[in-house]
Parts: sequence; C-alpha cells; structure tokens
Amino acid sequence: MNDSSTSSNPLKRINAQVGDRYAEMVSRVHVNRGSGRMMLLVVVAFAVFAALKPQVFLNPLNMQNIAIASPEIGVIAIAMMLAMLTGGIDLSLVSIANLSAITISTLYTSIAAGDPTRAEQLMPVLILIGLVVGLVGGAINGLLVSRVGITPILATLGTMQIYNGIAVAWTGGRTLYGSPDSLTAIGHATVGGVPMLFVVFVVIAIAVGVLVSRTPLGLKIQLQGANPVAARYSGINSRRVLMSTYLVAGLLGGVAGILFIARNPTASADYGASYVLLVIVIAVLGGTNPAGGFATVFGVVLATLTLQIVASGFTAVRLSSYQYAMAQGVILILVMVADQVTWRRRRIARRPASTAAVQA
Repeated sequence: MNDSSTSSNPLKRINAQVGDRYAEMVSRVHVNRGSGRMMLLVVVAFAVFAALKPQVFLNPLNMQNIAIASPEIGVIAIAMMLAMLTGGIDLSLVSIANLSAITISTLYTSIAAGDPTRAEQLMPVLILIGLVVGLVGGAINGLLVSRVGITPILATLGTMQIYNGIAVAWTGGRTLYGSPDSLTAIGHATVGGVPMLFVVFVVIAIAVGVLVSRTPLGLKIQLQGANPVAARYSGINSRRVLMSTYLVAGLLGGVAGILFIARNPTASADYGASYVLLVIVIAVLGGTNPAGGFATVFGVVLATLTLQIVASGFTAVRLSSYQYAMAQGVILILVMVADQVTWRRRRIARRPASTAAVQA
C-alpha cells in the first residue's frame, strides 16, 4: 500500500495491520481450517464402522448413545475453543464442571432429605447455582490471566488443582448420588427421536457461534488472539476481553456440569478426568489455532461427533481404550500435517502477487 498519510501515522498503520491480519485470519478460517474437512472425517468414520460392524454400530440405541455422550464433551470443547481463541487455554474446565455438578447434587440431597417435593420445585434455582459456580470459577481464571498477568496455562493448571482439591475434600473422594428427577428426565428425554441433551448442545453451539462471529466482543476476542499488541493499539481493552472470555468459558463449564448430572444422577471429583486432553484435541481438530486468532464452532461440533463416532466404533469392533487414545493422536497429527502443508502452499502461491503489488 502506497499511502503516505497511513505510513506517517503509526496508529493508522497499526489499524491497517489489524485489518489485514483479520482479513487473513478470516480467509484462513474459511479456506483452510475446516468445517469441510471435519465433515469429510465424520462421513468417513461413520462409513468405516458401519461397514465393519453394521448390526452393532447402526443400532438405533448406539446412535442415541453417541448423541447423548457428545454434548457434555462438546460444550467443554467449545469453552476450550474460546480460551484458545485469545491465544490462551483453560485446563480447569472439567474441574469447574465437576464442582458445579457436586454443588447441585449436595444441595438437592440436603433439601430432599427434609422435603422431597420442595427439592424438586427448586430445580431451576439449583441449576442457576450450578451456573454461578461456573461463573465464579471463570472469574478467578480471568482475574489471574487478565489482571495478575499469569500465563493462562499456568494459571488454569493451578486453579484446576485447587478446584479439584475442593471437590475431593467436599465429597471425601466418594461419588455423590442424587439429582432432581425433573433434571434427570430432561437428560433422558428426546425431541423427535433426538436426545434433549443434544438439542441443548446445538443451541449452545449456535449461541457461541453468534457470539464469536456476529458481536463486537467476538471480534475483539479474535483480534486479541491474532495480534495482542496491534489489538491494544487499536483501542481494545485486552484485560476486559480476556476477563469476558474466561467468564464465558467458566459459564460453559457450569453448563457442562449440569449436563453431567442430567445424563447420570451422580457427581464426583474425578468424573471426566480424561476430558482435559480430549477437549484440546477436539478444539484443534475443529479448526482452532492453538496460537489464537481463529476458530470455528461448527468445526468443533463436527470434531466432537467424529471422535464420539470413532469411540463408539472402537467399542463395536472391540478395540481397547488405549487403542482409541492412539487413534486420537494419529487423527490429530494427520490433520495438523495436512493443515501445515496446505497453508504453506497457499503462502507460496500468494508471494508472487504480493511482490508485484509492492513493486507497483
């Protein structure tokens, strides 16, 4: 660009760089990161296991189990995507979800011991308290990252240990039993044959997708992850953006805790221990840049379904959980290698045009 007024004004130049970076980011999201890629993986995984074990894999009960198991993992993966979109990470999400579930179960059993009817009537209040637990957990993470300035991976690693320790001390390491019957009924209900939990998952995914792509906060989150320095010089309040991001992530963690207890009326400190790494894999597979700046909610949803289909398929063909873990790693590596190769080719293809524009 040969604009003397822009080149002479540092702020305008930085704003132009932000705009260029955002355009590049959007292009990379749509061209290279892929919802199309994940859609292909979903179809391929489904077709492979349907061909290997059609009677088991295509059983309607198995299909329903996939739809029921996906939401709790998918919601946490979407929360992880938001944190990674800013260039950070949130390792405490599963612990927040467990704290939310434990809080609901404890309060419900305490009230139900004296008045079961009253306990059922208070179900909306219990759900609200579970969400508040998620918000508090997210607020603590946000303060540590945005105000204190601790690196996100270290801040959330520390809070993960704290939240998990609180849960263990709270429960004494035991599994708690009990949740409102109406909440459990929602967890087992269907709408047109589709589990209600999956419907909730889709609604949450749409809401977060709108937040990321259609709101000023979403744009700021993306710019914060793409180039924090340029974002700051463009007038974006990085502290406020980070705080808002971790608050939303914590809220989604609270929602996941409610889904935990809706699916199975129990709560424990170690539920979903394997989810921490799994949701990172899902977020990256879904098109989230680990360095921040771009992500697709639809890609994360498809990645969640892909890994659930693979998990169900491995069970159908009687392969072990260790082999499933290896499959996760293989899929992640292959997708990342394909991403890097494609991205490098596109950069090389753009260089002649960029050089010509500079010379002009």
